[in-house]
This record gives sequence, structure tokens and C-alpha cells, in this order.
Amino acid sequence: MTTPAGGPEPAPSKPGLHPRNRHRGGYDFQRLVQASPGLAPFVLRAPHGGPSIDFADPAAVQALNRALLAEAYGIRGWDLPAGYLCPPIPGRADYLHHLADLLATDTEGQIPRGAAIRALDVGTGASLVYPLIGHREYGWAFVGSDLDATALASAARILAANPGLGEVVALRRQPDGKAIFQGIVTAAERFDLSLCNPPFHGSMREVREASRAKWRKLGRGTEEAGRNFGGQGAELWCEGGEAGFIRRMIEESVALGPRFRWFTTLVSSSATLPTVHRLLRHVEATEIRTIPMAQGQKQSRFVAWTFLGAGARRAWVKAATSEKQRQD
Repeated sequence: MTTPAGGPEPAPSKPGLHPRNRHRGGYDFQRLVQASPGLAPFVLRAPHGGPSIDFADPAAVQALNRALLAEAYGIRGWDLPAGYLCPPIPGRADYLHHLADLLATDTEGQIPRGAAIRALDVGTGASLVYPLIGHREYGWAFVGSDLDATALASAARILAANPGLGEVVALRRQPDGKAIFQGIVTAAERFDLSLCNPPFHGSMREVREASRAKWRKLGRGTEEAGRNFGGQGAELWCEGGEAGFIRRMIEESVALGPRFRWFTTLVSSSATLPTVHRLLRHVEATEIRTIPMAQGQKQSRFVAWTFLGAGARRAWVKAATSEKQRQD
């Protein structure tokens, strides 16, 4: 059982995170509470002896996220509507750092920074977490798309609370529940990359079963076992689950190939990878990469693909650099 914390000891470090990830050293709860005093009531003494929170408590996790975004990235006014997905900040940051490394393979290892880099966040969600961290870390510009009007309204409130972010982050409503890029990407647009955390499950029944399994693993009661850990329908499930969503993404990417330097998506299940690679070979992607990631014992990865050869990608970068110099 946890008890109220009384000291400033940091939580254990998080092995496996990217070297540039600000959260590699674990959570410094003293600094986090200073940045966001609303976290203080949720801080408890953990079994390892240092401070922590109850990660099964949605309010505690939301307060931790608010503090992390404030302390590490200077984000103010971050909040979520009740019941919406509250993402793990260290893992989301890791994806972005690995994406920066991916883009750097086209620039002789130099990490690309600045708003000339444009990223499309498919399913940006109420948290807007990828654009927030991506812009604060690298200065990139983002378009965030989502099906859910409530999620986009939440994202808009976060932008309004942080002056200047609205100039580099645009929000767009996806009008078609079965579309990924169609209806979002305009005819003249080009993006350096896309990123996505696809819905994992194939039905709401799967979501409920997975939620019950998590509660049982935590040793909680049957009443709690019926509760969801957070997330709306479109955040958690879609027809065909993760594999079906990524299949549609790959199919739509073919027509847009020349206008994206890289397409990417998280792949939660390693069992999905063979299908994804087979589909990408079928559509004749020029290059396919699988980048592993880890946070402690949790293993993850994302898949990246492009329809542009290395020479075309270098030419893309050179043209973008020349355009920026002319504008400056």
C-alpha cells in the first residue's frame, strides 16, 4: 500500500528511452509539483521508497501529465474532457525523437529543426500531445486531424492557452470515419512526415475485455473491472483493429507518395508487423524501416515508409532549405 510521500527522491529511471528524451531520469516530483501544484494531492509513497502516483487513478495520471508538460515543455492550460485518452508523455516524446532521427538520415545526420518541417498528426486527440512536444523540442509545424469534434475543441483550447502555438499548429476535422488522409491533405500540400497512434482494438467488446484484464492484473475489485482506463470509441477501436487501420493508411498513402517524405505509424502488436511489411511491399514502397522503441519492460516500435528514393529526399531537403533562405 502507498502512503503519503514526504521527500524529494526521484522515481526510478526509465531505461530504453531515447537519449534526448527529457524523461529518461524518471519523474522529479519536487520539480513537477513546483511547476504544477495541482499534482501534490496525488503524490504518494511508492513501494520503491520514493514518491509516485496511483497510475490506476485517471485524475492522478492527468495531473501528472499536466505537470510534465508544464515543467519540461512550458505548456500551460493543458486539460482533457472527461473520459478521453490520457497518453503517457515519455513514450509519446520517444516517438518524436526517433522521428527526428529518421528525418536526419536525409540530412547527413543533422537533426532538422524549425517550422519548415511540416508533420501531419493523424488522430491528434484531445491531448494534442505530439504537436505540443514536437514543436517545443524541434520547432516543427503540425497539422492535427481527428474525427471527434469534442477532441478538436479540447485541442483548440490548449492552443489558445499557449500564445504562438496556434501559428504553427493547425487543426482539421476528418469528415469521413473510414478515411485517413483523404479530406485532410489539400491538393497543394507537402509534408515531411506523418505520424499516428492507431486505435488498437477491433470492437468495443475487445476494449472492455482488455480493460477488465488490466484491472484484474492490478488486483482490483469486480466493480472497477468494468471500468475503462480512458479513451473514446475512435481512440480505442475501429473496424479491423490496428491492422485494418494501418492497411487503409497504406492504401491511401500510395496516391500521396510524392507529397510526403516519410509516412510513419506506431505498431503496438509485433504480430501485426508481417502484415504491414507485406502490404508495403505490395504497394511498392521504395524504402521500409521498422524502428524499435522501449520504455522499461514495454517494447514498442513504429514503421516508416516512403515512395521517394534517397536522391529525391535529398533534393526535397535542398529545395526546402533554399526556399527558407529566400524567405529569410
